[in-house]
Amino acid sequence: MTGSDVPAPFRLAYVPGVTPSKWVRIWKERSPDVPLVLVPVSAANAAAAVRDREADAVLLRLPVDRTGLHAIPLYTETTVVVVPKDHAAASADELSTEDVADDVVLHPLDDALDWDGPPGRPAISRPATTADAVQLVAAGIGLLVVPQSLARLHHRKDLTYRPLTDAPESRVALSWLEDETTDLTEQLIGIVRGRTVNSTRGPASAPAQPKSTAEARKPAAKPARRTPQRGATPKAGKRGKPRRRT
Repeated sequence: MTGSDVPAPFRLAYVPGVTPSKWVRIWKERSPDVPLVLVPVSAANAAAAVRDREADAVLLRLPVDRTGLHAIPLYTETTVVVVPKDHAAASADELSTEDVADDVVLHPLDDALDWDGPPGRPAISRPATTADAVQLVAAGIGLLVVPQSLARLHHRKDLTYRPLTDAPESRVALSWLEDETTDLTEQLIGIVRGRTVNSTRGPASAPAQPKSTAEARKPAAKPARRTPQRGATPKAGKRGKPRRRT
């Protein structure tokens, strides 16, 4: 195979917290000749990655401006509160927004949740990123509300998190340009939607196996004739007129 014969890779962008490793593994099994290249992007630049053709598709969080884009919601994340381990809230199994109403709750500029602002008292200024906000939580400046995957991504030994039951949730979606739904894009859609390789939907489905030449030439078997069982009474047919004796 020459260099010109090598297929171009499919570029999949993803935002922090999203882990596409399972889908990458399935892609390699089904399309081993086409490399799947992962492109990490910030949440703010996720949609721009496909609009600017820096990626063929992107795993991002909704809501997003869908102008010119397809977006398939994949799953919804649990929302949690990140707190210091010695904070009173750490002793609870779960929290509500009322439980943190008296605390300073940080609101990073790259907030991944769809709301006007978190509960609690606002900080003097907004951290630039979620990573910066986590550092401030560790310093005792306030608490932080994020999707659970981001709490895991920025895990620290001195911090923990608890579910926040009445907060907005984050939805992760697969997005790509409306006019560029290629066969490879359809392949990825099938993978993230959990379709099997034998699914009948989309180009990812496996074609039916053709019969061999010997099988094709082999005549179809005739149905076997049923032989009445010994001693069985034949079914009654239409009775004719009795013959007259002479």
